[in-house]
Amino acid sequence: MLICEICVYFISMSKLYIVPTPIGNLEDMTFRAIRVLKEVDLILAEDTRTSGKLLKHFEISTHMHSHHMHNEHKTVENLIKRLQAGENIALISDAGTPAISDPGFLLTRACVENNIEVDCLPGATAFVPALVNSGLPNDRFVFEGFLPEKKGRQTRYLALAEEYRTMIFYVSPHKLVKTLAEFVQYFGADRPVSVSRELSKLHEETIRGTAAEVLKHFEAKPPKGEIVAVVGGKVLEVRSKKQEARDSEE
Repeated sequence: MLICEICVYFISMSKLYIVPTPIGNLEDMTFRAIRVLKEVDLILAEDTRTSGKLLKHFEISTHMHSHHMHNEHKTVENLIKRLQAGENIALISDAGTPAISDPGFLLTRACVENNIEVDCLPGATAFVPALVNSGLPNDRFVFEGFLPEKKGRQTRYLALAEEYRTMIFYVSPHKLVKTLAEFVQYFGADRPVSVSRELSKLHEETIRGTAAEVLKHFEAKPPKGEIVAVVGGKVLEVRSKKQEARDSEE
């Protein structure tokens, strides 16, 4: 009976590690992330070619399997079985924290449902520095990630037009001008916008201004690289008690 209890104990020690990787600058890789990736039994990578360069740089020889949006529905069941058998697995994406506009949610949810421990390491993610250096209010914000391509895009904009919190979007470089034009259309030309690109990389820059000003900038200078757009929320109208009383009398 004691032997069985020991077996159960070791099986329960298996864990899924969510490991952030640098969004550009390799110096942002943490010591803990490197250690975990060296110690686990398997690394799940969004693109093994991209992650292979990272692992080689840090002399990590752990075996990798591909885990991306096109195969994650098919692989989750087998991965849960491996975790239940006692393996420790780490999940990484091409850059940043997995499950933030990247694969990871399905596997994490399946682990929670099967009482498998999940340990998400703190680390790099693009929207946090973009939000902080935007100069826009960051005590409350909404992360929208990538907007819908076609269906539902207008509906989403109409809903967000009434949003009072700061909004964060991921935008592909070839869609930035179109997206900024939509900001002008749905949020207004004077809405404050901050666009950060190539965060932590050599050509990092942040352009701030009104939606119209930032649009004009990128129309003249087509953007390159990874982009985060931060948009100020709708300004609340503050009305005095005297004004409210005057309006009610009318």
